[in-house]
Amino acid sequence: MPPPRRLLLPTLLLLTTVGGIVSSLGASLVPKIAQDLDVSLTSAQWTLTATMITAAVSTPVIGRFAVAHRRRRVILVGLGVVAFGTVLSAVAVEVSALGLPTLIAGRAAQGVGMALAPLAMAVARDVLPAARVGSVMAVLSVGMVAGAGLGYPLTALVAQTGGLAAAFWFGTALTGLTFVLSWWQLPSAPYAVTPRVRTGEALVLGTSTLCLLLGVSQTTAWGWGDARTITLLVVGALGVALWVRVSLAGDNPLVDLRLAFGTPAIGPNLAGLLAGVGMYMGLTLLMVLVQTRSDAGWGLGESVLVAGLLLVPYSVMSVLGSRVSLLVGRFVDPATVLPFGCAIYLLSSVFIAIWHDQVWHAVVAMVLAGIGSGGTFATLPVLLVRVVPVAETSSALAFNQVLRYFGFSVGSAVGVTVLTLASGPVPDEHGFVVASLVNAAVWVLAIVAIVGFSRNSGSRGAQSA
Repeated sequence: MPPPRRLLLPTLLLLTTVGGIVSSLGASLVPKIAQDLDVSLTSAQWTLTATMITAAVSTPVIGRFAVAHRRRRVILVGLGVVAFGTVLSAVAVEVSALGLPTLIAGRAAQGVGMALAPLAMAVARDVLPAARVGSVMAVLSVGMVAGAGLGYPLTALVAQTGGLAAAFWFGTALTGLTFVLSWWQLPSAPYAVTPRVRTGEALVLGTSTLCLLLGVSQTTAWGWGDARTITLLVVGALGVALWVRVSLAGDNPLVDLRLAFGTPAIGPNLAGLLAGVGMYMGLTLLMVLVQTRSDAGWGLGESVLVAGLLLVPYSVMSVLGSRVSLLVGRFVDPATVLPFGCAIYLLSSVFIAIWHDQVWHAVVAMVLAGIGSGGTFATLPVLLVRVVPVAETSSALAFNQVLRYFGFSVGSAVGVTVLTLASGPVPDEHGFVVASLVNAAVWVLAIVAIVGFSRNSGSRGAQSA
């Protein structure tokens, strides 16, 4: 493979960041979508849910298919799908006859962008010198987190000044730039024998993931005891059991479960799942705190734009956290660094549970959360890359990303659910405190999982290398 081109690293970073920007086109714009399209908040929430579902379903399939000579082509096609989705969403907003279903379809197509981050990491591993792989992987891993943090206020500002359609046209322009740079900078890999993607296995995994995420995401609207919720969760669980059986019985499975949950990789994968839950649970609760009207007896009563701006320090600190963890990782085993990232986010959850009366309290919590999530998500791919075979890099990173996305969806739903259960029909301060402490408990579990598994992961990875 030829040496890396001069703009390759910015291209790979933009490729991972575009996923975060795409995700930011949903959450912060949901209230405005409900207002402009004259639909309920529950209905408008599907513009976020559809994106997360597509990301979770498509990531393992794309990760398995996009290997060797097929990777560059898959990245370009994926960016084309994202661009189509942003255009469709913009048109759906401007042409009232198309309405919410067309907007949801466009947002679903944009979810493919979130599946491209593992491919950028795989390219980095293939073309960069071994000495640089760890640092670049750390930056790319936190790229989507930083992109989301910067994207929330940016897309909210564009939508506020230019209208809802302008936010999606902005997404189109960003995706178009990423496509051009990827076409120019991404190297073509030599032809190699590639694993076959079994359609039946992909359908079972995709359907199971769809049912589980739909069930979890709709708990805030239907409730955990609703027959529809229970049916989706049961069907999803049975589907996952079937998929596990099929994967373990066949050759070249979509996800190598023995590798994913064998001793070397189980620590990073469990950490990715739990950190995903904790991260989105914390961010969801902070957004509720910031936007709750103060006449309710608690809350800061700020606008959506202010809530988005509060994610800027989160984004900046996530980048700083990734750099610090990388620096420390040069002298200390990354498996030892990882629990400290989780512990800092844990501190953020405890802090906001105790102090939440002023905007600066939320800023401090965002700063701590950013450092914690940056350090955590930057270390995960470093641990995975050193314990999986080179040929399995895309698939292993993609599966870890799926676990994160599943954790994101669970954390978002569980945060609101715990808040409602502890408060009653109207969220109150007591419920917020309880939900924040539950989030802290999730990070405790993540630390326990890391300490229990990742140390062995490092030693065995070193032996396999």
